[in-house]
This record gives sequence, C-alpha cells and structure tokens, in this order.
Amino acid sequence: MRKFLASVNIFAESSQIDNVVTALSKLDNIEEVYEVAGEYDIVTLVATSTLEEFRDILQKKIMKIKGVKSTITSVVLKAHKRSSMPLA
Repeated sequence: MRKFLASVNIFAESSQIDNVVTALSKLDNIEEVYEVAGEYDIVTLVATSTLEEFRDILQKKIMKIKGVKSTITSVVLKAHKRSSMPLA
C-alpha cells in the first residue's frame, strides 16, 4: 500500500525533455507525468510506501536520468479532491 505521495517538479535540459519524460514514465512509483509550460518543464506525482523509499527513488532514479537538472518536491499532506478523469 502506497502511503507517501509527492509532487516532483523537474527542471530539464530542453533538448532532453522527451527522453526524460520517457524514462520517468517507465518508473513504477511515478503515477503521473506531465510536460508543462511555466516555471518547471515536467511535473510528476510519485507514490511510495515510505519517506525512505521516496528518497531512494528521487536520488537513485529520478536525479540519475540524463537531462534532469534539478527538482523541487512538494509532499502531499492531505488530498481534498481527486479526479480520475484523464487529461489530453
């Protein structure tokens, strides 16, 4: 059961965005991946069982992807509304 949920906002090298998105999409703990316009290049939703597992995914998988420059993480404290409607 996954209890820990975080949004990981990713700054990526512009020439590597497609490769980063592909690599992120292959990781089991990443629930959602969005290429976005704005401050970040990619926004992901990561679900793990523990904070320690999240830390390992962030350091040993996400940050090791070629083209990832840096990340900013926000931990979800409580979900007030969730939608199952997919975005285009």
